Amino acid sequence: MQINMDLEYVKMEIFIPESHFPSLQKALAEIGAGHIGNYDCCLSYSLVTGTWRPLDGTHPFIGSVGEISSEPELKVEVTVKAEKIRETLSAIKAVHPYEEPVINVIPLIGTGL
Repeated sequence: MQINMDLEYVKMEIFIPESHFPSLQKALAEIGAGHIGNYDCCLSYSLVTGTWRPLDGTHPFIGSVGEISSEPELKVEVTVKAEKIRETLSAIKAVHPYEEPVINVIPLIGTGL
């Protein structure tokens, strides 16, 4: 098995309220994220609990300034072509309700190994 060491794909982890998952899923599909081999719209999601404290000057979607919040969220994982990182980030931010969405971009050596 040969592994291409050039950065061809990344994995994005997106933390989002469950209420906004359908919009995110549609935006990812429209941008071509989650295309693996002869399949598209591939992603995984799991229920997690997020915590945060909004600081002065923020306008939180959930929670109050100065108070620690804890809420259920979905962690969505999707494979994205490296050349489409910026375009995909823009599509995610367009449907995400948070002022500061947590989106981790992780380099992948390969997919479907």
